[in-house]
Amino acid sequence: MADSGSGEAAPAAQPEGSACTPGRWERLRRRGAGLAAVPWARALGLLAALGLLYWLRVPLRLRDNLAAVTVFLSTLTPKFYVALTGTSSLISGLIFIFEWWYFQKHGTSFIEQVSVSHLRPLIGGVENSPPVPGFSDNNGENETNRQNLSECKVWRNPLNLFRGAEYSRYTWVTGKEPLTYYDMNLSAQDHQTFFTCDTDSLRPSDTVMQKAWRERNPQARIKAAYQALELNNDCATAYVLLAEEEATTITDAEKYFKQALKAGETVFRKSQHCHPQNSQHEAQLRRDTNVLVYVKRRLAMCARKLGRIKEAVKMMRDLMKEFPLLSMLNIHENLLEALLELQAYADVQAVLAKYDDISLPKSAAICYTAALLKARAVSDRFSPETASRRGLSTAEINAVEAIHRAVEFNPHVPKYLLEMKSLILPPEHILKRGDSEAVAYAFFHLQHWKRIEGALNLLHCTWEGTFRMIPYPLEKGHLFYPYPSCTETADRELLPTFHDVSVYPQKELPFFIHFTAGLCSFSAMLAVLTHQFPELMVIFAKAISIVSSPGLA
Repeated sequence: MADSGSGEAAPAAQPEGSACTPGRWERLRRRGAGLAAVPWARALGLLAALGLLYWLRVPLRLRDNLAAVTVFLSTLTPKFYVALTGTSSLISGLIFIFEWWYFQKHGTSFIEQVSVSHLRPLIGGVENSPPVPGFSDNNGENETNRQNLSECKVWRNPLNLFRGAEYSRYTWVTGKEPLTYYDMNLSAQDHQTFFTCDTDSLRPSDTVMQKAWRERNPQARIKAAYQALELNNDCATAYVLLAEEEATTITDAEKYFKQALKAGETVFRKSQHCHPQNSQHEAQLRRDTNVLVYVKRRLAMCARKLGRIKEAVKMMRDLMKEFPLLSMLNIHENLLEALLELQAYADVQAVLAKYDDISLPKSAAICYTAALLKARAVSDRFSPETASRRGLSTAEINAVEAIHRAVEFNPHVPKYLLEMKSLILPPEHILKRGDSEAVAYAFFHLQHWKRIEGALNLLHCTWEGTFRMIPYPLEKGHLFYPYPSCTETADRELLPTFHDVSVYPQKELPFFIHFTAGLCSFSAMLAVLTHQFPELMVIFAKAISIVSSPGLA
């Protein structure tokens, strides 16, 4: 009987006489695979195979067959060897080029992947067995996997640009699309989450906008926004869509957002005063709150882009005070960038004191801004030669440690700040600790690093020292969790194809790329030698065949 407390049913009994059941075959295969892993068993198997070949040499007529091969090779002309070596060089070269292309695109070897995925199970490779209930030997690994999954979550870029006034203008000038389909699809999902609710069917204009956010064609979305305004001139989300996608300048976008603010505040007050305790009206109030916060934030960003920095800072501070529970929108990162533009470093430090807390999620903006402030105290007097002679002071040590902390969190940023990699327009979504976050941070903050004398020099001298502290970043971190291995795949989805995605840690070339490169080079060398010295290579081939025939026979 099955154990009643196990929670699992007993396996069905096998019928009598079924000696070749899948379960028995599986057990035999696993025993064979385990036996094959023993060294002495492998050596014994090799000796048995050689002995069998020697015993069958007479029945299989190996001597006569090898003699026939020798005679055939002796009749071949030099042109055959030139064609043979040239063809083998061409084929191995094509394999090498394909392997290199596949590695650059997918980060692994095609031959190795096929071998592991398809051939290893056929030759008795060890397979992952299902987890056994009640055992928790891999709890640490599972915890790391869960952390990696959480760190590979895609976030809305707090400083994302305007589609019509910035992204579209870039496309008009360069002919390149700065946003990927995956990134725009995520934005469409965000818009449907923020700007729609279950009660939209009660208002015709909101019903039209609900369909508009699902449209893929920008012109269709703009047309739907105008239809919504014809139905209701106070439709705030319609003005939001026009500000984001139709306005071709920041000034035009600001005008639309001001109209959206006026309509949004009216609707928000109505939702507050008429708020019965049911789920539908709670969803409507939440939607109206999202619209109001989004509009005020974008208005502050418009003021920042138009040079009204103090006004932008005031709007951001008021917004954070009015809606303190919406910290997940990361409005403080907008505030940090605006304060750095004002060079109000004391206010920047006050914001960091609140948000650079161990209990709060980190970002490149938080870590690198903290490093910038500490570097500012020593960077103007820092010299590598002087530091090597007298050692680092306490303030310099603090600055270097802050840089190491920032680099460990996102190792891609320094290459953009030091202009070792070219910048592109930041995406609408970023992956924390990934290349997309590095692009977004450096795009807005490079000017602040350049403004502080010596800050980039200090970064240049110290950032690579971080990697000596974390020799195996995928396995163990120093101040943060191990670096997630999923960033490259997600960044390739978020960043345009013309951008060279930064990969960390750098992957070593697989064995098969070295092997195919060596094979291609060797066969090419043989082809050249055979073409230049055909008679000599024919004599060499015949000599090899004559020497090898008696030994094999």
